Amino acid sequence: MNFENCFPIWPKLTPAERAMFTHSAIHHKLSCGTLTFSASSDCLGLILVGSGRLRIFISSEEGKELTLFRLFPQDICLLSAACIIKDMELNISIEAEKPSEIWIMPSSICKKIMSESITFSNYLNQIMFSRIAKILQLFQTVMWENLDKRLAAFLLEEHRIEKNNTLKITHEKIANHMGTAREVVTRTLKAFQSEKIVQLSRGYITLTDIDRLSELSE
Repeated sequence: MNFENCFPIWPKLTPAERAMFTHSAIHHKLSCGTLTFSASSDCLGLILVGSGRLRIFISSEEGKELTLFRLFPQDICLLSAACIIKDMELNISIEAEKPSEIWIMPSSICKKIMSESITFSNYLNQIMFSRIAKILQLFQTVMWENLDKRLAAFLLEEHRIEKNNTLKITHEKIANHMGTAREVVTRTLKAFQSEKIVQLSRGYITLTDIDRLSELSE
């Protein structure tokens, strides 16, 4: 793992701090669907994504899920090590959306380097505040925007990620991403299909009118 690609501040760390990172990083291979961190887990540590894709989400007591964001190669997840920041507790879960390779920096190591390096401490705080700002923006979207707009935006995001007009995804999975019921997603997708915006088949959604989806998402 080339940690310099994940940490812009890598050149500013001391040789001892770099060595601490390199020697403490724990490598994991995750199969698709693996839950690597959940709300009931202990403080895991800093996650660095080498390959694949991770999904960070929250769950309700009724079993509904809402995706907060995804992590791609060279991304960092600090929420799994939120305990290193005073008074920060987050009930999140992290799963692999695709076969993934990750490296985990134990929270004890992160905490030690934070206590010794103001540069590293400031950098992690920036990541944390940036993620929280995006989560707050997501909550505003969920509360105030209609489902048509949110679903159109989600399909466009999947289109950009997969670089394909045909998406292999179930209505249940979309509902889990969006924090709503599968029946609501199905009803909205059928409305999109009647307008010739998408074409539905078992386990697949083909985007047939990208321009119209863009209009709906704006």
